[in-house]
Amino acid sequence: MNREPIIGIDLGTTNSCAAIVDGDVNGVPQVKLIPYKGGDYTIPSIYAVDDKGNELIGYEAKRQWQLNPRNTIYGAKRLVGRTMSSDIVEQMRKTVQYQVRPSEDNKEVVIDVAKKSLSLQDVSARILNKIRDVASNHLKVAVNKAVVTVPAYFSDRQRQSVKDAGKLVGLEVVRIINEPTSAALAYGVGRHLKKTVVIYDLGGGTFDVSIIEIRDQVFEVKATGGDIFLGGIDFDNAMIVHILKEFKAKTGIDLSTDPVAMQRIKDLAERTKMDLSTREEAPFNIPFITMTAQGQPLNIEMKFTRKLLEQLTVDLVDRTLKIVAKVLVDSGLSTQAIEEVMLVGGQTRMPIVQERLTKFFGKAPSKSVHPDEAVAIGAALYAHSLSDDTNLKLQLLDVIPMAIGLEKADGGFHQVFPRNSSIPNAKQIRGTTSQANQTELIMRIYQGDHDAAKENEQLGEFTFSGIRPAPAGQEQIEITFDVNVEGILTMMAKDPASGKQLKTTVRVTQS
Repeated sequence: MNREPIIGIDLGTTNSCAAIVDGDVNGVPQVKLIPYKGGDYTIPSIYAVDDKGNELIGYEAKRQWQLNPRNTIYGAKRLVGRTMSSDIVEQMRKTVQYQVRPSEDNKEVVIDVAKKSLSLQDVSARILNKIRDVASNHLKVAVNKAVVTVPAYFSDRQRQSVKDAGKLVGLEVVRIINEPTSAALAYGVGRHLKKTVVIYDLGGGTFDVSIIEIRDQVFEVKATGGDIFLGGIDFDNAMIVHILKEFKAKTGIDLSTDPVAMQRIKDLAERTKMDLSTREEAPFNIPFITMTAQGQPLNIEMKFTRKLLEQLTVDLVDRTLKIVAKVLVDSGLSTQAIEEVMLVGGQTRMPIVQERLTKFFGKAPSKSVHPDEAVAIGAALYAHSLSDDTNLKLQLLDVIPMAIGLEKADGGFHQVFPRNSSIPNAKQIRGTTSQANQTELIMRIYQGDHDAAKENEQLGEFTFSGIRPAPAGQEQIEITFDVNVEGILTMMAKDPASGKQLKTTVRVTQS
């Protein structure tokens, strides 16, 4: 490989995957998934520290998970870019065995593992580094650049956190693209299509849906939506809650405080859920899960049916379809206008998901992309389109998932970019001073869809200094908001009378 490779990385909640374009056939790029040892194409997104202090990532971390649940980190993608005050952080604390706590300044989320305290960026950086090392070893050339995918519903701060995680290990994230858009590339590149498709992406930890119009090499997102706290982990947790309840009713013992027992239950719940995609029923047996007060061993002996699993998770499937309906409304399209429904993410293998989608759209979903590999393949195709020696010129016209705006004086939310605004995008607004001789202007920027600013996620506090002293309301400031192709916001301000650029400081608040 002569040129410096740019790989595509699907940084998943439960599993990650990497791919690269290796040559072409009749002008169509050929994508190769990068194998891990043993021939697997996915790497578990798990990080651990063992009892000897060794760092373990991927399968090595997963293998020792049952015996070392306190020092094994999984699902970290759900916490990336989050603040301690986030409801999602609180929910995660209740379902994971590792310790999630605030940093000393009470702003960032910190995970304690063995004797280390790690930020979420540290964990993501280590997983990215592992993927990069696997790719470098396989390709026999140093890999320093990647296109990395994120959920379409990731906020500005979460996208920036992924880029920063790459920087921590010297991996240049040359572009961030949305997972559904990436999957659409895997489906559409080289097929000269003219189609409107829905990408229904239900992965391990996140759910996204995007409506995308494909016009040969142009991929235009009409609308997107999602829930970054809805995925396979939640289907597992619904099973786990049921198992704990049944066991307590039978024995009077609450297993939820026993981390090793919980990890054994979690492992089998995930495997049983997968089995029930191809079978109508499956045994759920764990020997010696705990002991009675008298020292007698107790077992879990149950049977799970597909019907029971569907009953336990019906509300989760309903949540995905409500989001699909909302995105359809946002796009202004009817179900009849959708020509193909693509399934992405491992959880879409569940038969009830496919049945409900068939009923919703009046047509069976397509299975023409691999649910676990499509996102990495699309990322590799986009990475290839960025290289100098390519004829593949892809045009992605994406949107922001949530409105971006600023706090008004009355606490309301002034939208600068409404939800589903196309990106890249730039807008100018005029601000003014509210006090005499004011030389600084402070703006709080939020992202979300609530009418009250504080109900949304605060992206940062922007201070513009260098304003000329004058009576209140006399000095004007022109502020430019710029959202780039990756959905990341930058701002600048100038004095329109003098044309002078004002100094901008950005404080990314995490309180």
